[in-house]
Amino acid sequence: MDWVCLCNGITDDEVRRAICCGARRPKDVYAAAGHRAQCGKCTRDILALIRSTPPVGAEMRA
Repeated sequence: MDWVCLCNGITDDEVRRAICCGARRPKDVYAAAGHRAQCGKCTRDILALIRSTPPVGAEMRA
């Protein structure tokens, strides 16, 4: 477990779980965790995780 957002206490596991539930933007990840963006420093890391995780159902289309 790594911290992605220190302001809101969001971990990489929480980000991945939000992505698996359909989050495709940092705003969606914050909402899934019950938070809002604070300082914004984590947005780049959240975007990297979103971009490196296949969309929901992508494995079924392959």
